[in-house]
Amino acid sequence: MPTARPTVSDGLDATPAKTLFSRVKLPSLGKALAIGYYPRGCLSGGVELPVNGPTWQVMRLSRNRNWGHPELVHFLERFAPLAAKATGWKGILVGDMAQPRGGPLPFGHLSHQIGLDVDIWFMPMPAHTLSNDEREKTSAINLVSDDWKHINPKTWTPQHIAFIRTAAEQPGVERVLVNAAIKKELCRVDNGKHSSWLDKVRPWYGHHDHIHVRMKCPADSPNCRKQPPVPGDDGCSASALDYWFSDKVLHPKPKPPGPPPRPLMLSDLPPACKTVVSAPARDASKTTER
Repeated sequence: MPTARPTVSDGLDATPAKTLFSRVKLPSLGKALAIGYYPRGCLSGGVELPVNGPTWQVMRLSRNRNWGHPELVHFLERFAPLAAKATGWKGILVGDMAQPRGGPLPFGHLSHQIGLDVDIWFMPMPAHTLSNDEREKTSAINLVSDDWKHINPKTWTPQHIAFIRTAAEQPGVERVLVNAAIKKELCRVDNGKHSSWLDKVRPWYGHHDHIHVRMKCPADSPNCRKQPPVPGDDGCSASALDYWFSDKVLHPKPKPPGPPPRPLMLSDLPPACKTVVSAPARDASKTTER
């Protein structure tokens, strides 16, 4: 008798969640729902962003991370032509969104788990359709200087301001994360005008070669945990920025070697995620919203 093939539900309680979610190649059946919190949750009924659009191309196709809640896909379809118009670029390059069913990723991010996060590169889309090899090997542009305290004048352009502003102005956007040096430059250019869009743009580790856009919890996802609102200021004060240029951030002391951190298990995620990861897959022909 042939041995029965293992199903995704085999060993759920003993396998790290990142393994369970990364090995599922298609979204689950059912309504699209963002479940849990951005760094601890999953995605039901995920939707695929087409790898090529009129004003976007998806990078790193081998990762299979061009999935999200419909709210995120709709944002990208709306943002891409607006960004192209604001910057004069041909379009945008889309990095990681989420896995087909969200959940913890095997590498690269702690967030991007509930289908509401996306990385978009600080690089114009080229005029030609990129090959799979180009999408794997091309690197994004670093806009920050070697000392990590200033922008790099050789790579930074006014178009990057328009790019970030256009993202922050879109409805449904909760945060736009950038490197602290980029936030500082945006504040300098704003020059005390306290532009409302700048409130959403916040510094975070990395993000020197891309923006990280985070969408608000959709109204139809009751188990999505909202992120606390931004503080009631534009984040341009010395008290808000100085931390990011301190030695403990720019030159952290090496941590002594120790055991690796315990991986997230399915039991660490909302209970509904067990259903999501073991649910039947939706037909591949019905996974893309147009």
